[in-house]
Amino acid sequence: MRFNRMLLSTTLVIVALVVQVSILARLHLPGAVPDLVLLTVLGLALVYGHVGGAFIGFGAGLLADLAPPADHAAGRYALVLCVIGYLAGLVKPDNGQLRSATGPMAVVVAAAVGTTLLYAGVGALVGDTAARHVGLPSLLFTAALYDLLLAPFVVPGIIALARRADRDPLAETASAKAADVSPGWLSAGTGLRIGGQRGGLRMKAVRARMARAGRIKGVKRL
Repeated sequence: MRFNRMLLSTTLVIVALVVQVSILARLHLPGAVPDLVLLTVLGLALVYGHVGGAFIGFGAGLLADLAPPADHAAGRYALVLCVIGYLAGLVKPDNGQLRSATGPMAVVVAAAVGTTLLYAGVGALVGDTAARHVGLPSLLFTAALYDLLLAPFVVPGIIALARRADRDPLAETASAKAADVSPGWLSAGTGLRIGGQRGGLRMKAVRARMARAGRIKGVKRL
């Protein structure tokens, strides 16, 4: 990943984690907690692709594992977000442009449900049965609902920032100049434009000589 991608991704993930821990987690909403870190990973993965999404998801999950008041084993959420970031990056548009909001919203719902299931599944493997006491169906519903309500205010902005930071002004300027010069370069390479210019200059010179000769003949007759 390039430096500007790493810097932007790290900044957005840290801000999302701080807001989630200090504000969203203290709202004490029923069921799950709105996952702002997940939405940040999804927005970046839709721009950077599956490889970038996997790296960003792993780093974001690892920060969430280490941030207080985390009460689970380190690496558990990192594994979950790594998988989710990779899968979300697979649906990145080829041209980088999203045709409608339906696709991203479907990705958000699938990611919210998948994250909850994977997190509960990894917890069951390591002996953490907290999800059973809360109720897995309730967690799935509330996680999808909260993330879906929060996504329109988070994902489009993250996608716009990622695209803007991913642009290279020097490369765009060079490509624009190359596009402007290419028609002239092609015509000059074939010799059509140069030949036409030379022919036009020769015709002008012949006409000028004929005009001068006519003037001189008119003066002599007088």
